[in-house]
Amino acid sequence: MPGKTELSIVLPAYRERDNLALLLPEIKRVAAELTGAFEILVVDSFQPLDETAALCRGLGVRCVNRRGSDAYGDAVRTGISEAAGTYVVFMDADGSHAPAFLAELWQARESADVVVASRYVDGGRTDNSLALVLMSRTLNIIYSLVLGIPCNDISNSFKLYRGELLKGLALTTENFDIVEEIFYKLVKKVPGLRIKELPFRFEKRKHGETKRNLIVFMLSFLTTLIRLRFGRS
Repeated sequence: MPGKTELSIVLPAYRERDNLALLLPEIKRVAAELTGAFEILVVDSFQPLDETAALCRGLGVRCVNRRGSDAYGDAVRTGISEAAGTYVVFMDADGSHAPAFLAELWQARESADVVVASRYVDGGRTDNSLALVLMSRTLNIIYSLVLGIPCNDISNSFKLYRGELLKGLALTTENFDIVEEIFYKLVKKVPGLRIKELPFRFEKRKHGETKRNLIVFMLSFLTTLIRLRFGRS
């Protein structure tokens, strides 16, 4: 009988074959040094759009298609449903989240329920433009104050969670703001939720262009903020 999976590393991906070709071997190497009981789960597009699935097969990595639609929110919900690990890490598939930082998240796992790779604590940084940094910082401050989330970097998806806390969350957001929805609902669900932020450098994607439309990104974040604050959660 197979043993318990200790760590699930989930990468939502949408036409990221070239980036994954660089990332997956390094993720496998780092994860194997942390625990022998890990899985890497690539959540690809709703229907195959490139050679991501073939790449994963060749590397011995599990690949599933997101259920519902091509929305990022559906990729995250699919990842939560499929992940078997005691601890679950979400990371981007574009190379902006360095695999080496998995070791720091893993080492902090017993001291927190959510461990955040944080751009906005002392020692953290981002390679994004000044305009994007200002927008991101503003949104994070607003989310923290309005929703009562004690964290400086709510929106970075690179986090380690206790897996059992993710199961059963009623997540409805379609876009990238599902990251904030998860955090808010965990704060509401778990009294005294333990959050630990580790300084982290966010890098620019290695290949291709971002899938985020800036206007849609901002509008969806503000809409989700209003819905979470004043609606039913």
